[in-house]
Amino acid sequence: MSATNGDDINCTRMCGDNTVPPKDDLPFTFSQEPTLEQLRQTQNTFSKERNWGKFHQPRNLLLALVGEVGELAELFQWRGEVKDGLPGWTEPEREHVAQEMSDVLIYLVRLAEKCHIDLPTAAARKIELNRLKYPVDKVCGSSKKYTEYTAD
Repeated sequence: MSATNGDDINCTRMCGDNTVPPKDDLPFTFSQEPTLEQLRQTQNTFSKERNWGKFHQPRNLLLALVGEVGELAELFQWRGEVKDGLPGWTEPEREHVAQEMSDVLIYLVRLAEKCHIDLPTAAARKIELNRLKYPVDKVCGSSKKYTEYTAD
């Protein structure tokens, strides 16, 4: 297994794989702002100003979200495996990816608001559940679903 991203580096430490990432391979991080709450508030204001609340029911938002995921997937279609950082992609292609990812995030945050789901808390909880479902000593370096090793 080669260490090409933060996940591989962590697994390397946990599993004992001797692969060492290059020193100049700094991990990617998000900016501190805007927060998901700030995005939720901004989108909420944007929607209210346009009187779009009547259209933003959970089912409609979900269908719009699925459509945006399809538009994002289309940008990766036929490209084969794409490496971290999108090497070889032009700046306009990268901007198009950013725009489609933004659409996905905006609809997801709006859907969470309409469903009264605290998305950051729910995501943190889900990561913790996954940590329990996928213990490092059983799954490190494996792509098996948890049901394939729980009987071991």
